[in-house]
Amino acid sequence: MAKIIAIANQKGGVGKTTTAVNLAANLAAAEWSTLLLDLDPQGNATSGLGVATDEETPSSYEVLLGHASIEEASQSVYFDKLEIVPSARRLVGAEVELVGAEKREFQLRRALAPARDEFDFILIDCPPSLGLLTVNALTAADSTLVPIQCEYFALEGLTDLLDTIDRIRKAVNPGLRVEGILLTMADERTNLSRQVEDEVRSHLKDLVFNTVIPRNVRLGEAPSFGKPIILYDLRSAGAQSYLSLMREVVKHDKEGTRARA
Repeated sequence: MAKIIAIANQKGGVGKTTTAVNLAANLAAAEWSTLLLDLDPQGNATSGLGVATDEETPSSYEVLLGHASIEEASQSVYFDKLEIVPSARRLVGAEVELVGAEKREFQLRRALAPARDEFDFILIDCPPSLGLLTVNALTAADSTLVPIQCEYFALEGLTDLLDTIDRIRKAVNPGLRVEGILLTMADERTNLSRQVEDEVRSHLKDLVFNTVIPRNVRLGEAPSFGKPIILYDLRSAGAQSYLSLMREVVKHDKEGTRARA
C-alpha cells in the first residue's frame, strides 16, 4: 500500500515543487512505483516534468471533483515507475466549487483510495497556501514533508502550518505525521545559512532531515528543460542532495515515519 506524502508550505519560493518533482523522479529511478499529484493551480510540477496539458486533458481538478479517476488522469513520464496527475488552471476554482460539498475535506482521500494498492509512494505537491486544496492533501496523507528556505525568516509561518497539521490530525486524520522538515537553498559559504540551519535544528531537532538542499544553478535550470535534475545533470550538487533525500525517505518508510510534531 502506498505511503502518501503531502509536500506543503504556505510560503512560496521555498523549493516545494522542486522537492516534489525531484523526490518523485528519484524514487521512480530507484524502482519504487511513484505517483506525483500536482495539486497546485500554477502547475509547476507538471511543466517541470515536461508534461503539456490542454482543456481536454484530465487533471487533478477532475480527480478532486470526482469527474475522473486517478487511472484516467495519470500519465507516465520519463521512468517506467513514474506517473503524474497534472494540474490545470481550472483547479483555481475548485475551492469555491467544493464549499458546499459534504465532507469536502475528504474529496482527495476518496479519490486516492483505489490507487493506494497501485503505487509504493504517492506525493502531493500542494499550493502555497493553507486553503481547502492543502487541507484535502493533508487529510489524504500519511505524512507531510515541509521544505523551508535557509533564510532569516525560515521559521516564519512554520508554526501556522504545524498548527494546521495538528488540527487536521485531531479532526479528520489522526494518523498524520510530519515526515520531516527539509532545509533548502542553503549556501554554506554564508554565515546566515549556517545560523539558520543551527536554529532550525535546535528548535525542531529530529524532525529535520539530515539532507540539506544547496542553492544550485543546475537545479534552477532543470525545470526550464522539463526534466528532473537527475536527468539534467546527475553530477550536480542538487542532484546528489535529492538522491540523499530519497534515501532518507525510503529509510523512514521502512522504519516508520518520524515522531509526531
